[in-house]
Amino acid sequence: MRVLVTGGRGFIAQNLIERLGRMEGIAIDTFVRGDSLESLHEKVANAAFVFHLAGINRPEDPSEFYTGNRDLTAEIVQAAAACGSSVPILMSSSIQAERDNDYGKSKREGEEALAVYAAQSGAPVYIYRLPNVFGKWSRPNYNTVIATWCHNITRNLPIQINDPSAEVTLVYIDDVVDHFVRHLDENGRNGVIRSDVAPVYKKTLGEIHDLLLAFRESRENLLIPNVGRGFERALYATYLSFLPTDRFSYTLGGHQDERGTFYEFIKFADSGQVSISTTAPGITRGNHYHNTKNEKFLVIKGEASIKLRQIHGGEVIEYRVSDRKMEIVEMIPGYTHDITNTGDTEMVLLLWANEIFDRDNPDTYFLKV
Repeated sequence: MRVLVTGGRGFIAQNLIERLGRMEGIAIDTFVRGDSLESLHEKVANAAFVFHLAGINRPEDPSEFYTGNRDLTAEIVQAAAACGSSVPILMSSSIQAERDNDYGKSKREGEEALAVYAAQSGAPVYIYRLPNVFGKWSRPNYNTVIATWCHNITRNLPIQINDPSAEVTLVYIDDVVDHFVRHLDENGRNGVIRSDVAPVYKKTLGEIHDLLLAFRESRENLLIPNVGRGFERALYATYLSFLPTDRFSYTLGGHQDERGTFYEFIKFADSGQVSISTTAPGITRGNHYHNTKNEKFLVIKGEASIKLRQIHGGEVIEYRVSDRKMEIVEMIPGYTHDITNTGDTEMVLLLWANEIFDRDNPDTYFLKV
């Protein structure tokens, strides 16, 4: 199946082309600024589906809205009609099409040209009036406020926020692409199909600003917001995509003494923290218990003896662990515990605790095993 993507260098198109490139049986043509109209006609004639993503939204002259939006769409329609094609066309329009500004009118007139094409050819036409789209490969000071803020915040540049309570409507690029590619498998549809992308996020500028600052500050305080789902997941991925290449890494502050080292690695808003420690041969750490806090120990280098004793009892439970077997040992509330490096080399331990360490209330009490 050969598809044509117009605006092939744009933000949405780059993400769509990446997805299409992973699909079997798809050949991709692109039309970009500077290509001739003759090449456009040829590519439309060869296409089994057209993703029309090209457009103008920030011109120097308002007349460019009409040449880049309305007239280019009309040219695609003429190309399809000239070869007697009924090729499906998907157009990325804008919610601005509901407004009376030049950008909105140019998009709306492009939609109208596609509607005439659908009626005359019997081809399906998919029109997406997209709100603000955000995600990787978007352009600062061009696509969305999120792109601009991600670019500036990752570089410690100032940002402007006039009204933190102002609400914006957003969709994530991966969700947009998901909806677009589904239409490749549809058969028997015709006419104008107006589609929406879901989920839609409605966020205030203040909420977005605070989250982006929290992402940046997480390198210092190690506290990462909940980024496993929904808007926060999408925004965090977008934020990371804007990091300068010399800022992909950062160093941890830790503690070091004759016993070894201890580093807190990452902290979570609702599920504790992960730390890593090294221990010299023969050294014992721990000899304390927790009433409520619980931990998981995993030796990832070397070997160790982990001992636990119920604080009111005398029986000592011992686990011999090493990097030869990835075995997690639970630190049970009410059990004092220790860990001893029983090998000849440095032992490395990965630790998870269900709560962030609180110096004022550590729930950690000394008692030898």
